[in-house]
Amino acid sequence: MFPFFCTCAGAASVFLMGQGGSPVLQSAVDGFAGGVMLAASIFSLLLPAIEASTGPAWAACCGGVLLGAWLLLCLEKRAEELCGGEDKGRRLWLGITLHNLPEGMVVGLAAVGGQLGAAALALGIGLQNLPEGAAVSLPLYKAGRSRARAFGAGVLSGAVEPLGAVAAALAAGALAGALPWALSMAAGAMICVCAQELLPRCSGNAGLAGFFGGFALMMALDLAF
Repeated sequence: MFPFFCTCAGAASVFLMGQGGSPVLQSAVDGFAGGVMLAASIFSLLLPAIEASTGPAWAACCGGVLLGAWLLLCLEKRAEELCGGEDKGRRLWLGITLHNLPEGMVVGLAAVGGQLGAAALALGIGLQNLPEGAAVSLPLYKAGRSRARAFGAGVLSGAVEPLGAVAAALAAGALAGALPWALSMAAGAMICVCAQELLPRCSGNAGLAGFFGGFALMMALDLAF
């Protein structure tokens, strides 16, 4: 539940921002979210995937990253066909929601397995969910949605995490061996969202400062805990 509550807290930032907003601030927020997500992909997901691998670590990590990105792009394309139009706010919401599901699953698996890093993993994912929640709600609000609808979309993007955790916990025996793949797929989906949606909007000194600040913060938290 902690990562979910963090997503809600990040989405609540829509109640503090004006409709117009500052392009410099938005670039910094996007850069920060991208930096946090990229660092979380490496230190919260890929490195634990390497440690959890019983076979060739490169196979699970490379295969999982590529599979996670491919599945995300396929699901985005299908959702666009069903919803119609090129709504970037909806695409960003979908991308973050889809990668939140395997994130919840790996936290559930780690907790059921009694791994010491389960709490740190939940903490790391929760912290990177703070800017993710804002990255969902703020663009939707600026695109014309009401504050309540933008906030609700941010909340829904994180609601799949506890669902994924419970589902993975119930099927822990069958999924335990797939933990490295699940972690790597979540990393692939997260990196895809960064490259596709956040980093292209991270421009100028503010965006770069936000990116490196977010990356350094997430890296420090993962290494410290």
